[in-house]
Amino acid sequence: MTDTRAHDPALGAVSIGIAAAAGPEVAARIAPAAQDAGFRALWVNDTPGHDALEVLAAAATVTKHLVLATGVVPVDRRPPASILRTVRDLGLPEDRLVLGIGSGALRRGALESVDDAARALRSATVAEVYVGALGPRMRGLAARAAHGALLSWLTPEAAREQAEPLAAAGSRSALYVRTAWDADANDRLDDEAHRYAAIPSYAAHFGRLGITALDTVIRGGDAAAPRRVQRYRAAVDEVVLRAIVADDTPDAYLRFVHRAAEVVAG
Repeated sequence: MTDTRAHDPALGAVSIGIAAAAGPEVAARIAPAAQDAGFRALWVNDTPGHDALEVLAAAATVTKHLVLATGVVPVDRRPPASILRTVRDLGLPEDRLVLGIGSGALRRGALESVDDAARALRSATVAEVYVGALGPRMRGLAARAAHGALLSWLTPEAAREQAEPLAAAGSRSALYVRTAWDADANDRLDDEAHRYAAIPSYAAHFGRLGITALDTVIRGGDAAAPRRVQRYRAAVDEVVLRAIVADDTPDAYLRFVHRAAEVVAG
């Protein structure tokens, strides 16, 4: 068994991330491999038309201690009562569940809605609650009302700058890093980066930081990828290697997990 957990306490944990669109079959296939390799968690994006909690339920049945996390459920279309009902209907293990929530399409009242949802969830479940936080006000909310913040599209330097105030407030930081190990997945990685860069809120995020989306990714075939993973681990509490693969087959995602374990273990 490869162990991705480093002995250096200054380095953050490492997890695997997939989109809910990958489906329950992929989750059930890769979750045991991620658990055996020592990854902390499987994070699943809640994407339109797909349910992250249902995908995590497939992973829960084949694992014993792997953390199961949503990244993130938008509260504009799934209020806390609905999230909790689904969690319990599916029998998800709340003691190893992270409920990542975000504002979704909300603009007016987004902070208040996420604040209310985070506090409602924390009062009703032992699951940890993370807030998807792109800007400084949402990060501040995460520090006040949740267990942690889920960050995204950051360079290692920007990640450290955003994680330090969270740590000072006693909150945790997890960071999505879009990752392709194979060069034949780079076109899909580029497409994802360009798609996000065209979204106004993300365009503002990149403009605020003076970076591009492609500055924040790990590209397939890059010899510096292991060193870049280490730099991210030194910046935040948890690095989520968000899998970008050339084709959405279970085998492709399984190869991603195995390669991630090799890279992280050195």
